[in-house]
Amino acid sequence: MRPGGFPGHAGAAPGRAFDLVLFDLDGTLVETAPEIADAVGDTLRHFGWPPVDEDQVARWIGHGTGALLVHAVARASGTSVDEVRASPRLAVIGGVYDRFYAERCGTRSRVYPAVRETLAALRAGGVRLAIVTNKEHRYTDRVLAAHGLAEAFDRIVCGDTQPTRKPDPAGVLGCLRAFGITPERALFVGDSAIDVATARAAGVPVWLLPYGYNMGQPLQDCAPDRIVDDLSALLAPQAEAAA
Repeated sequence: MRPGGFPGHAGAAPGRAFDLVLFDLDGTLVETAPEIADAVGDTLRHFGWPPVDEDQVARWIGHGTGALLVHAVARASGTSVDEVRASPRLAVIGGVYDRFYAERCGTRSRVYPAVRETLAALRAGGVRLAIVTNKEHRYTDRVLAAHGLAEAFDRIVCGDTQPTRKPDPAGVLGCLRAFGITPERALFVGDSAIDVATARAAGVPVWLLPYGYNMGQPLQDCAPDRIVDDLSALLAPQAEAAA
């Protein structure tokens, strides 16, 4: 094993396009907006504020739960984002949301088509799999457990398990180091400009899926290497040697 490498993973396998595939979570592997919106609505009603619609919640997904709650509370209460962010009540609001999300998790989220089959096929081919998400670890754990996905991944990096979040590339770079894989032998798969910026900063190719959460902006504006219909594109055949 070379320094910093991974046992049994000394180099690229013949015919394999990638040695490591990193995934975003919300909007990439699992559609979570419906139940996140439910939990946000529960929280807002608890404090006497009107709920916000699901489409709006979906536009706030990407920077972590705390940022989403700041925007939701600001919109519902008619307060500025800066005021909400500085409010001592925010921690209390977050605790209430945590309780509601625990009740909602798994009720209206769904794994996107081709996810399970693609993850299984990649693992069978010896590809390392990781998640790099801005979602906090307790929420990530709940979503993965609710859908039986946790065991599919070799490494899971969350928004609060390291000092920085995406688009800072630290989470991706940490995975590359952990597995002893060079950036050109990895691929990041996500759904947003945040994911593209993260991958570019790490020197890793990036593909986007069209059905996730990109804050209402066109995917083409993100300039990924590819936009693919679903994860099965990773297997065609072994992503056409990464095109």
